[in-house]
Amino acid sequence: MTHKLFEPARIGDIEVANRVVMAPLTRSRADEPAGDIPGSPMNVEYYRQRSNAGLIISEGTQVSPVGKGYMATPGIYSDAQVEGWKPITQAVHDAGSKIVAQIWHVGRVTHPNLTGGVQPVAPSAVTPKVIAYTRAGKVDALEPRALSVAEIKEIVEEYRRGAANAIRAGFDGIELHGANGYLIDQFLRDGANKRTDEYGGSIENRARFALEVVDAVVAEIGAGRVGIRLSPVTPANDLSDSNPQAVFGYLVEELDKRGIAFIHFVEGATGGPRDIPGFDFAWARRAFKGTYIANNGYTREMAIEAVDSGRADAVAFGRAYIANPDLVQRLKLNAPLNTPNPQTFYSHGEEGYIDYPSLDKAA
Repeated sequence: MTHKLFEPARIGDIEVANRVVMAPLTRSRADEPAGDIPGSPMNVEYYRQRSNAGLIISEGTQVSPVGKGYMATPGIYSDAQVEGWKPITQAVHDAGSKIVAQIWHVGRVTHPNLTGGVQPVAPSAVTPKVIAYTRAGKVDALEPRALSVAEIKEIVEEYRRGAANAIRAGFDGIELHGANGYLIDQFLRDGANKRTDEYGGSIENRARFALEVVDAVVAEIGAGRVGIRLSPVTPANDLSDSNPQAVFGYLVEELDKRGIAFIHFVEGATGGPRDIPGFDFAWARRAFKGTYIANNGYTREMAIEAVDSGRADAVAFGRAYIANPDLVQRLKLNAPLNTPNPQTFYSHGEEGYIDYPSLDKAA
């Protein structure tokens, strides 16, 4: 029996060979001294190995130097970065897969050690209880500075340029990182957004920034090449909301009106329990007519059931893709999976990056 998980599909304007998605994975292996540039032979090989996925979502890629939240993460705002991404996207395409760039701004989840000395920015001056990972080690996040309206408009423009640069770099589209407590999420949720102007207070106001960013990138590259990642109930990066169903329900309905390609949902706590109340993901599946990509702790059996039943259109795998470059083949054969080594998730070399064995090399 052929399961739908392994059948071709269309995600917006993007034709994919199967419905297995490689989730975005921060690996901290860009060339930081040169300007957060990707594209080393090691980076190219990492993505090439995993090009059995129908769709690859790149690691989080900052739209400005101030948007950087972790050491050695790549950017998408300079010509050198665009050139660095080109051999990666070419390798993915040559191997028969498609790839979108996850573009992000981390907002308050950073430290001046990562932003060239610049104070973190956010909707409001609310200090998150998080640790920033820098070349100088782990440091506590500082109080961010509340953005002015003019600065918010500038960041919307940075996202637009990031989307344009992604297409220049050969990506098939982009995913906006609206999840896990980063800037878009900070505007959406009242645990971080204490503003009283047009970007705060009501649900419509708190969703304004997210929708302005969506509108900007849609105008630049087309709705069929735009997706967004959302995590309505995750507590990641010290974020919370008093009524996630109302906030994200409104957002999903607005995104549906815009006809974007996909919403990539973190169902539950990012990397944690799935059974967190507060948002009806089945409702979102019905309300959004684009592609619903499910994420968070999916096993082979769960993924097959979700897609066969129509509960999701595709399923994204994160840590499983770190340790199993040939994940689609393993899922098809129900073969054992390699176990990832967390000690190498954010290190700097080939170990734990491009040296995990595939089935044809495991013997």
